[in-house]
Amino acid sequence: MTGEFKTIIGLEVHAQLNTKSKMFCSCDNNSEGKKVNEVTCPICMGMPGTLPVPNKEAIIKTIKTGLALKSKINKISKFDRKHYFYPDLPKGYQISQYDQPFCLGGELIVGGVKIRFNRVHLEEDAGKLLHPKGSKFTIVDLNRAGTPLMEMVTEPDIDSPQIAKAFLQELQQILRSLGVSSADMEKGHLRCDANINVIKDDKSSPIIELKNLNSFKFVEKALLYEESRLTSEFDTFSGKKTKQTRRFDATSGKTFAMREKEEAKDYRYFPEPDIPPIETEKFNLEKIGSEQSELPEAVRSKLLAWGISASDVELISRNNELLKLIEKCALLDSQNLNIIAKTLINQRRSFELSCEDLIFLAQKIKMGFPSNLVRQAIEQAADAKKPIQDFIESESLDSNEIVAEVLRDNPDAVEKFKAGKIQVIGFLVGVAMRKGQGKLHPNEVREKLIKMMEGK
Repeated sequence: MTGEFKTIIGLEVHAQLNTKSKMFCSCDNNSEGKKVNEVTCPICMGMPGTLPVPNKEAIIKTIKTGLALKSKINKISKFDRKHYFYPDLPKGYQISQYDQPFCLGGELIVGGVKIRFNRVHLEEDAGKLLHPKGSKFTIVDLNRAGTPLMEMVTEPDIDSPQIAKAFLQELQQILRSLGVSSADMEKGHLRCDANINVIKDDKSSPIIELKNLNSFKFVEKALLYEESRLTSEFDTFSGKKTKQTRRFDATSGKTFAMREKEEAKDYRYFPEPDIPPIETEKFNLEKIGSEQSELPEAVRSKLLAWGISASDVELISRNNELLKLIEKCALLDSQNLNIIAKTLINQRRSFELSCEDLIFLAQKIKMGFPSNLVRQAIEQAADAKKPIQDFIESESLDSNEIVAEVLRDNPDAVEKFKAGKIQVIGFLVGVAMRKGQGKLHPNEVREKLIKMMEGK
């Protein structure tokens, strides 16, 4: 519409693949807890004369991701050299992919918005710089250098920071369900560069690249700030298509200019001479596609069909351990999965119970078993590693005796009930529950009170 701003956002998402070894050498791909530069070799340190050998597992996981995102798999793919100079890139170039990536196109629908992918390609990660607090030096740590890094580049189809955040959250769940990456943003396993500009009428703001955003919250905050800045400064822009790289400072909540954005020509791409082109059909694409697990959208639909609440479905779909346990219970009993889900979410130690225990407990909760006794029984069963039935039954009292006593002690309430004032049943249930010290089932007590007063 004329006179209104339109926000345009595209994302470049990097995910470290959870392969056993690095991208082009046999070094351990897990450097957590390792000393600086402990997990390195001449190949990933970029020593002259070394030869890279592509990691087959990384290629398969990239293709697997592409198939899940409905990408087209290139029959012939190749690696390229991308040249730039930085202290944590010892070779002076990165082995990446340029014009023949493994995957082209694809899409993901989030919040009713179809977000297209331009490409999904594979490259090696760089190292990282460490800045010890209070020191006057920087440490170059190359443990991360050579880690398989999958980059997923979207088209500029995102029109708000909120959709950008939701897209990343959905993509994280997909990567985890596929088993290709842990995708932990706080550990740097999933990182995002965001490109944003605003347009009004036929004029555009500069395209801003926000580098290395490492949390969903920061992605949204950085884009919101930049959207506001570009809109407020819009009249000062020339309208020419310029590009700038900026960083987001989480403390101030602002972005700051770093440099003018490089173009593809600045990287001087050329085919990697030490790695021949790769024929992807040799990886049995049909088999890779058939081995995929359920994607998050299908999982959510299934959980909703089982009667689990929408809020719990979101939590479950992001927790593989919880999801697997509920799916296991569903094979035995699909009637009380909503109660089982809430128990697992609210009672931490319920994870230690068997599916049979969870189903039995759900049935008791449905009958009105008190919540304080639920928690107590779960802890006792988990500690003793015994069936929860042993502890629930041991807590039960003789409800018949207590109900009879309540009726003897409250003849006025009984007469009112018989006269049609059925609301007094709530009062009688409350009296019985107090006498039972919370160890009775409210629904069971209610039924027995009614039967005794009706003379059944």
